[in-house]
Amino acid sequence: MKKRLRIALIGIVSLIIILSAIFLIYASDYYRADDVANAVMQKEVSLSVQDNFLVLSPDTPTDTAMIFYPGAKVEYFSYLPILEKIKQSSGIMCILVKMPFNMAIFDKNAADEIVEQFPDIKSWYMAGHSMGGAMASDYASRHQDKIKGLILLGAYLYGDYPADNTLTVYGSFNTSVAEKIDYTENIVVIEGGNHAQFGNYGKQKGDLDATISREEQQNMAVEAIKAFIEKMND
Repeated sequence: MKKRLRIALIGIVSLIIILSAIFLIYASDYYRADDVANAVMQKEVSLSVQDNFLVLSPDTPTDTAMIFYPGAKVEYFSYLPILEKIKQSSGIMCILVKMPFNMAIFDKNAADEIVEQFPDIKSWYMAGHSMGGAMASDYASRHQDKIKGLILLGAYLYGDYPADNTLTVYGSFNTSVAEKIDYTENIVVIEGGNHAQFGNYGKQKGDLDATISREEQQNMAVEAIKAFIEKMND
């Protein structure tokens, strides 16, 4: 009996080790930030580096901020270029979260710590790309008393957050997102855009080639975000 138990325990431990190794191999294969994102990381003077997030502060003090969750298996500062544009265009603080193993699903409540650290912020927006958008949506749906608005890039509503307070932006070639949207409020489709070009991490596996540039797609998204925030703040 003891021998059988010992064999069973050895089997369980071996299985755990094997599965852990497989996961680590999977997680280590992720999309890296490109040269444009790296340049923002190195040169942005208004960038503050915290333990697990980056803060982009506007030149003028603000009481509005956006917390951004990155897409799955994407190096988080790949989103610095678009967040820098949002900061400049809308004049809000942008906070980019570094996720465990580059997957927001492992820390979907990361916003809790951030909100606590910035008591002067009165209006909070959650945002994210792809899986990051899904987890941002999930957080917003569970904290509707805290979150004024939700911004989704290449993602769709996940949870029961109000569609009226949500902006959904996706590329016309991102059909997997289009098929999942069952609401009509505040939707912006970027013609010629794809899934990956909201970030700066190169081509994503399975993604269709865009017919517009990455900069064009991001600029159109930034304009939509600016209009949405202005409408929400009226």
